Amino acid sequence: MLNGKEIKSLIKKKKLIEGFIDQDVQLTSNGFDLTAGKVFEFAGKGELDFSNLERVLPETKEVRAKKKTKIDKYGWWNLKAGAYKIKTNESLNLPKNLTAVAFSRTSLLRMGAYVQTGVWDAGFKGKSEFVLRVENEKGIRVKQNARLAQIIFFRINEVKKGYSGIYKNLK
Repeated sequence: MLNGKEIKSLIKKKKLIEGFIDQDVQLTSNGFDLTAGKVFEFAGKGELDFSNLERVLPETKEVRAKKKTKIDKYGWWNLKAGAYKIKTNESLNLPKNLTAVAFSRTSLLRMGAYVQTGVWDAGFKGKSEFVLRVENEKGIRVKQNARLAQIIFFRINEVKKGYSGIYKNLK
């Protein structure tokens, strides 16, 4: 697993992570905090098969953040209990010898919410998306650019062919 010093070096040398808000705040001793760029509600049903030939991604509807006052720079999302798709501010550029996973920040867990992610395959490039699940019956409020998940990176034996799925170069 990479430590913060190694992650910082790869950000500088290989642009491992781009589009972050504040590297010094987001970089941790063993990971990097991903921030909320956009929030979407699921507005339809998805379909998934073995080959992905019949895969249908559900329609989504962007949830607009609302500012408390007109002079506020960022707004808040008022999220009721349910599932939401989060698109991060950050883009990843994983080389073919790194893979990654992310976990909920503990502050989020203490509010009755968590993120669910998949594995970032070696060679993945682009914005990331994951699910935010709000279990708190009263809901939660999330400010734009809030840090929701911590991604951690693992070295692997380099693969010949990196990720080439439909989410590569997602913007």
